[in-house]
Amino acid sequence: MFDVKKEVALLYDELIRLRRDFHMHPELGYEEHRTSQIVCDYLEGLGLEVKKVTKTGVVGLLKGTKEGRTVMLRADIDALPQEEKTGLDYQSIHKGVMHACGHDGHTAMLLVAAKILAGHRDEIKGNAKFIFQPNEEEAGALDMIHEGVLENPKVDAAFGIHLWTPIESGKIGLANGPVMAATEEFEISIVGKAGHTSAPHTALDPILAASNVIQNLQSIQTREIDPLLPIAIMVGKVHGGSGRNIIADRVEIGGTIRFLFKNEETEKQILLEKFERVIKGTCDAMGVQYELKFIPSNPSLMNDGKMVEHVRRASKETFDEVDNVVAYRCLAGEDFAEFTHRVPSAFYFVGTGNVEKSTHYPHHHPMFNIDEDTMKYGVEMHVRSVLNFLND
Repeated sequence: MFDVKKEVALLYDELIRLRRDFHMHPELGYEEHRTSQIVCDYLEGLGLEVKKVTKTGVVGLLKGTKEGRTVMLRADIDALPQEEKTGLDYQSIHKGVMHACGHDGHTAMLLVAAKILAGHRDEIKGNAKFIFQPNEEEAGALDMIHEGVLENPKVDAAFGIHLWTPIESGKIGLANGPVMAATEEFEISIVGKAGHTSAPHTALDPILAASNVIQNLQSIQTREIDPLLPIAIMVGKVHGGSGRNIIADRVEIGGTIRFLFKNEETEKQILLEKFERVIKGTCDAMGVQYELKFIPSNPSLMNDGKMVEHVRRASKETFDEVDNVVAYRCLAGEDFAEFTHRVPSAFYFVGTGNVEKSTHYPHHHPMFNIDEDTMKYGVEMHVRSVLNFLND
């Protein structure tokens, strides 16, 4: 086989240039028009069959010279509504929009991996399908599936990578089974009766009720769920009131419920019923009304054992037999999960946390950045995983 490490090294400068360009020009979900066009032009230049799907999504198909299976690699391309504060030379030029989750690196890595594989299609048995997915932050994977990205040709397996600052640079996070949480988002409106703060008895205070709802919801995960099962109920936003001396008539609350359950659908339904019971009981006790909306996000991400072994083998080859794989699970949500429930898949984490390079900030933080040296590992892992799977 060709020298993968050498080819990655030859394309390192291009890898960095691509990533920094994407970082400087972030685009929100389904608005990734510039990014999408760059990806299209790049893949077409490699001689791949290219098409746009799901508004700004891109699919590139590389056909090997021999018949075989089809493996899918996926990168997400959207950014976040976040004001960047890194001060980098290539900081976002779009106010209030930032690549604060590593998707710029994912896109660059997959493009370079496609370039290396395209140059060796005569050594590939089967097909490699490169998926550049929009709107990951709001579950765009399902839209791509509905538009047929797993068909024509039918995808037999899938790999995905996430650059991950909670893991030290040079380490790979990998595990069998459920590795990322199912996520259910929620919006709650607490509806009271407006009034003057000098006469609270004439009003129904939704702010007081909302504070009790937020507190009481925490009792579900500490008192009603098996403590050995991972679950996190978190409120991420609260909006209400217009003046210091005004009792508001409405408070809006939004947040997420994350969990890793064995019998996901059944236990999720029970959990959501408990969730509404607590809200209703609290609001009834305080004489206010409520409106509740659940926003399904993604199921738990499930890694297939055989696919994990392909990744483990690729890691040994990439890091010259160094045992750098750490078992890793978390309650973050990831819509690659939709693919894992349809085809055998492996999703893993390339550590990019480095305090000396200030790449240790958590994802979605305004200071988030990646250790760019770790991207070469991601490219090599992509290439080796594909070759190991297709030529096995």
